[in-house]
Amino acid sequence: MSDSGPHHPVMNRRSFALGAVGATASAALGAVALGSPARAADRTSVSGRPGAFFEEQTLWDSGEGPLVSYHVHALAVLPDDTVLAVTEGRHEVCDAGPRDLLLRRSTDGGRTWAASSTLVASVDGESWGNPALVVDRETGEVFLFYMLSLRLPENTSCSGDSGELYVISSRDSGRTWSEVRSLAGLFDGFPYNWALHGPGPGHGLQLRSGRLLLNCLHRRVIVGNTVAQRYYGVAPLCSDDHGASWQATGAVPVQVAYPVNEARMVQRADGTVFVDGRFASGGENQRIVSVSTDDGMTWSQPALDGSTGSFNAVDAGLLRYTGGPGDHAPGRVLFSRPDSPVRRNMTVGVSYDDGFSYRYQRVVNENRSFYSDLARLSDGTIVLLYGCDGDMASVPLRVNVCRFSLDWLTRGRDSLRHGPHYREAVIALAEADRTVTGGAVQNVADPLARRGERLVLTPEQVGGEVEFAFRVPRTGAYELLLRYHRSADGALTTVTMDRTDLPALSIDTTAQTADGFDLAHLGTTRLRAGRHTLRCAVTGPGRGGGTRLGLDSLSLIRAPGSADVRAEVVVDNDRLGFEIVSGSWPTATADPGFWSGNYRTAPAGSGGRKVRWRPAVPQDGGYEVQVSCPPAAGRASNAPYTVVRADGSTTTVRIDQRAAGATDPRGGTWFSLGVFELAAGLGTAVELTDDADGPVAADAVRLLGPLT
Repeated sequence: MSDSGPHHPVMNRRSFALGAVGATASAALGAVALGSPARAADRTSVSGRPGAFFEEQTLWDSGEGPLVSYHVHALAVLPDDTVLAVTEGRHEVCDAGPRDLLLRRSTDGGRTWAASSTLVASVDGESWGNPALVVDRETGEVFLFYMLSLRLPENTSCSGDSGELYVISSRDSGRTWSEVRSLAGLFDGFPYNWALHGPGPGHGLQLRSGRLLLNCLHRRVIVGNTVAQRYYGVAPLCSDDHGASWQATGAVPVQVAYPVNEARMVQRADGTVFVDGRFASGGENQRIVSVSTDDGMTWSQPALDGSTGSFNAVDAGLLRYTGGPGDHAPGRVLFSRPDSPVRRNMTVGVSYDDGFSYRYQRVVNENRSFYSDLARLSDGTIVLLYGCDGDMASVPLRVNVCRFSLDWLTRGRDSLRHGPHYREAVIALAEADRTVTGGAVQNVADPLARRGERLVLTPEQVGGEVEFAFRVPRTGAYELLLRYHRSADGALTTVTMDRTDLPALSIDTTAQTADGFDLAHLGTTRLRAGRHTLRCAVTGPGRGGGTRLGLDSLSLIRAPGSADVRAEVVVDNDRLGFEIVSGSWPTATADPGFWSGNYRTAPAGSGGRKVRWRPAVPQDGGYEVQVSCPPAAGRASNAPYTVVRADGSTTTVRIDQRAAGATDPRGGTWFSLGVFELAAGLGTAVELTDDADGPVAADAVRLLGPLT
């Protein structure tokens, strides 16, 4: 369970020196990001870590005016360490209402800031948005891209139908800016009939080749098109002549099942460009990823990716912090996002494997959190710009900027001076020696796999398995990280190491909404030098009814401290593992305190209406079973939740849904049903009926554990 600590309201300015904060969360089952917040109790200087610091201040505050909202941002650090922060100044709480583009500039590394100035002003209601900055580090010129959003007369929504690109630039570190250039027509050649072209937001890249590259989102008009018919997609723009001219690259292939729009990019150490984007249709989901091997001109088929867990569809920050092509420094990639199914809990993570996983996490703000962007100063200071706080779920009250050190982010487990002491051996399972029993395997080419191929086991029946042999070069303690592939016909699989050395781990590889990759932390064990085996057996159909098993890689990791992961399994009322067994259970959002996007309700009855949650229990052991329910005065005082174990035994616990449960910074109002011994796999269920003295609400179920 998250070490959430108390909430910390954000003040106009705060500056603290941070020290050691004790033990981290142990490596656990379930690859969901975890991080303790920057708590008030942590914000004093503690022994021996003068390099750990965190500072935060507010750049724009709608509570103080003059505009009603500041939302959607761009951030860049120039070669001389000037920091530029750009935001939309909104005259209305509306994505396509009148918007200015505002600039704040710092010449001392973000410690102090010049007053806000207007770069692009709204005249007669013009809607200027989606600021994105691109820095040419060879010439020092910085480019600001933005969009003019227009609505058709019949559009009654707050989203624009069309949007054209514009760019201005500065050669004096943002003091003065060029005349505006229109980039209209740049994306006319694409087959999707895109009408809206939004740069970024955030920042683009300069690749090792010198190419300037900026992600751009696209879609059809709102009027007359459903979400699926809008063809959300990403196709960047680039320049090979230091910004004198710009051209469109190829598009990430459009997938209606998982539409991508606002996205960020980073160049990996092998030279490939990695794009990471949000789910355009909203809600809670994993990120959508694609890669390019030709500096962004063409892109692989996209897929969902669980490296950062599942969280609200929102623009997130992605930054190459150290390393990269031709750089011998340890490779680090940073990622910022609200780690929650709603826009709360701003969290920053650091990856040492080019974004395939994020090892350490830290919460910056438990309260409402929105769009974010990341940058780095020459001395290694990390800069985070993000929207935060307020009473509205869709727009922030203020825009804050944070300055902090890598040492603070990782709680001393990594610093620029001492390094991460991180070692990873990647075993590509498609290439490993293997023994197959009761089925057939094939290698599938996939640019999103760690080594370009993944393996698929199709068993003849339940019980089919594949065993991989690999060698460990040196005796020691290793964290084991399995990257696997989810699909609609995914299987329930049991994973063991050397047959007996690790507790068996059970994984349902069924896709949540669409195919993609996910992670399973197998724990830490001591391995002797020499030969070892990883066994993956299909032990039953997944929750989608399939028995196919997709596998990518096994990582053997040696590093100080454990990875920050959250030992929990959550099933929401509209996600994989939830089913309406009988009766009508319409969705609702009227009462606050629910997990994710909604909850379901049923009137008082005699048990004829029933819902069921089926979590995938990762291994045998004791688990605290919790249920989330938004409390309300007129709700049932005795809602009957029944825990059904794999052996068929049941326990019913009645919950007073009028009472206030325990709140989580990430959302939900939680009640404990108790601690239960549960068997690994899909044999456990939690059921709720309408046999109560008032209306009942069905929201989410959470398993915490296994408990030791």
